[in-house]
Amino acid sequence: MQALKTSLLLASLLALSTGYAQKAELEAIAAQAKSDRAACEPMKGNAKDVCQAEAKAKEKVARAELKFRATQSDRDRVALAMAKAEAEYDVAKEKCEDQADAEQQRACKAQAKATERAQRAAARPAPSGG
Repeated sequence: MQALKTSLLLASLLALSTGYAQKAELEAIAAQAKSDRAACEPMKGNAKDVCQAEAKAKEKVARAELKFRATQSDRDRVALAMAKAEAEYDVAKEKCEDQADAEQQRACKAQAKATERAQRAAARPAPSGG
């Protein structure tokens, strides 16, 4: 009986410390994101837009990585891969704005979208046969 109480107490303490650690990591991610966004402020034009997209993407991926590390579930692994694909697309799309003319921008954005679609398809679990 005492061993059971001790085990339950240790499990509760571990869950509590894990919760605090995750909260601390979330706060660190938010602080880093704020710092990253602040670094974009002095920039102008599309360089600022790209910087902001990169900051947002970095935060989104960091949050997805934290969730996956906590759960190690297939669902969160897929969500992480999707977050990475979307983040890369958002940044690439902003970078396409630097292209010289409208046709080059359209081609660049189409390539970015195709890359995102391929990454999303690769992240999805294979359908189970049965």
